[in-house]
Amino acid sequence: MAQNVPRDVAELEDALSRPPAGVVETMKRIAGDIIVLGVGGKMGPTLARMAKRASDQAGVRRRVIGVSRFSSPALPDELRRQGIEPIACDLLDETALEHLPDAPNVVFMAGMKFGSTGQEALTWAMNCYLPGMVGRKYRHSRIVAFSTGNIYGLTPVSRGGSLESDVPNPLGCYANSCLGRERIFEHFSRAFGILTAMIRLNYAVELRYGVLVDIARQVWQQKTINVCMGFFNAIWQAEASAMALQAFDHLATPPLLLNVTGTEILSVRRVAEQFGRLMGKPVRFEGGESPDALVSNAQRACGLMGTPAVSSEQMIQWIADWIMKGGEALDKPTHFEVRNGNY
Repeated sequence: MAQNVPRDVAELEDALSRPPAGVVETMKRIAGDIIVLGVGGKMGPTLARMAKRASDQAGVRRRVIGVSRFSSPALPDELRRQGIEPIACDLLDETALEHLPDAPNVVFMAGMKFGSTGQEALTWAMNCYLPGMVGRKYRHSRIVAFSTGNIYGLTPVSRGGSLESDVPNPLGCYANSCLGRERIFEHFSRAFGILTAMIRLNYAVELRYGVLVDIARQVWQQKTINVCMGFFNAIWQAEASAMALQAFDHLATPPLLLNVTGTEILSVRRVAEQFGRLMGKPVRFEGGESPDALVSNAQRACGLMGTPAVSSEQMIQWIADWIMKGGEALDKPTHFEVRNGNY
């Protein structure tokens, strides 16, 4: 991505879907079509487009299929223009799921987080029952499934972030159901020999959405910032997508576990102060930093696929510029500050 902030959404989405060389090489090595289940989320469209662009650059002809309920009626046409085949489907409809095309490569991005409080049954159905249906339907495929660092629970910041070898300690309905998702995929991986990777992501950031955007908008609007959840990880969304697609080179049974995030543990206070300087705004805080947080160590993923090139400093500068010029926002807070697991 160029060092200048994208001028508009079209430039941003082009940057978010631009494949690095490693993804092009992966798309050259793997065989067959790719189906993205849950393509309609915040990250799905640009990940699917990256897979298509990388395949084209690799000289590989393959279908990239995107499946979603498509709550945004404009998205299917956008995907078609980008060479991606959209299929509208309620994935919890077993008949509809069974009629989806087979594909050797599956990216599982479906799930439920926000609104899980009060809709616990649907949360568990989406995050646990659906993976079982997918594991049976795609038992002859290779699967990269998205999970979350929330399954670790709060960990002392001084440890440098949770490792994949740590015993999960999820807090709340959402995190527990996400651990359930992992266990279901593990079961089907072991039962059918499905080569799988679990992408424990936290947190993907772009200019319209993410933890850094949440903090920046609070600073811009001169709101008081609570620092009780005082630390976090972040990764530029394009690099998270790239790592997920490159994970097709590193699948295993039982599943390979990969923390996908940035290499730094960021301080909410310091990041807010930096936004304040860039935006010319005073910053107010409340509360005090707790010694633990939802933070992960991405050493394993970086060792396999390389260290993210976009630094937190660059993301902060891009986001500050974007917000100050009135760039589009998705208006979907991450609720990263939640410490009790209730989303």
